[in-house]
Amino acid sequence: MSSRVTGIASEPGYTVIENAPLAGRNTFRVPARADMLIDVHDATALPTIAAYASLKQSRPLVLGGGSNILFTRDWPGAMLSMSTTGIRILENDADGALIRFDAGENWNDAVHWSLAQGFSGLENLVLIPGSVGAAPIQNIGAYGVEIREFVHAVEAFEWRTGRLVRLSNADCRFEYRDSVFKHDPSRYVVTALELRLPRRRPLQLDYAGIRDELANLTSGEPTPVLVAEAVARLRTRKLPNPALIGNAGSFFKNPVVDAQIAEDLHRTSPALPVWDAADQRKKLSAGWLIDACGLKGLREGDAGVSAQHALVLVNHGNATGAQIWTLAQRVIETVKARFGVCLEPEPLVI
Repeated sequence: MSSRVTGIASEPGYTVIENAPLAGRNTFRVPARADMLIDVHDATALPTIAAYASLKQSRPLVLGGGSNILFTRDWPGAMLSMSTTGIRILENDADGALIRFDAGENWNDAVHWSLAQGFSGLENLVLIPGSVGAAPIQNIGAYGVEIREFVHAVEAFEWRTGRLVRLSNADCRFEYRDSVFKHDPSRYVVTALELRLPRRRPLQLDYAGIRDELANLTSGEPTPVLVAEAVARLRTRKLPNPALIGNAGSFFKNPVVDAQIAEDLHRTSPALPVWDAADQRKKLSAGWLIDACGLKGLREGDAGVSAQHALVLVNHGNATGAQIWTLAQRVIETVKARFGVCLEPEPLVI
């Protein structure tokens, strides 16, 4: 594939770029290209796009903000990016509101908008990189909160029917870092997210570090805005900034295991953090497991495990996606050999 863009065509509601460079569209900043990139500015153009003969046989890969993907190679087909923006309050009363966010909105900006409007709930999810459209796909979560707690509905374009559809919270089949959209990525393109946000809600402060950070910020009662500031400070201190060093945030999911396995591991490693999970299972700290294997700060060429947080893989400059993936597999194999636990990557690996 050549190193330059070979063509750009603008149509009503979307733009098509041939031989599109992707290094600036993924937060790992690894080099890759797509045969065709379709930037969608208006969701109503999706039926027209879906009618392309080339897309009937092979549906495009949907690219959000590029914060949850690792390219190990070029993409030999079409890629679609939702660039739609807009926020609308659909219902509003004394208790809260139903709010529609277009998929192309920046997630962190959406969180700050909600706080500025006097809503609560999203404060623990501040500074998560990526777009609004990616939030339900990954069921993003941090500091004891997941987006599924607030999802009223997800609007999506269904390739099979060529129609815009609305999926309820139950239809989305949310699980830990999982959803129906992740299980069947070629079926839907998320076009908008409807969240029901309260004006008042018990603050989630029990995650490690939040109360201590709040104590440094105020001696009074915490507010959602102050919780967001506390979480932002924690994230900034613990996680490398993608604007400064290429990364996709947490690279591995916290493994969920049977209670007996967790009990056995905790008996031999008492410092291992263990949390309750669904179906009486237990969730383990992937970061702790990696750190305990002595891998924190490991570097192979420009691919590395962050020295700030063992859960994050980083690009120190010129690493390729393939080199980062090779390092990820080394981490997986090392943790498996030491603890018998298999780590799963959180980003989509191409």
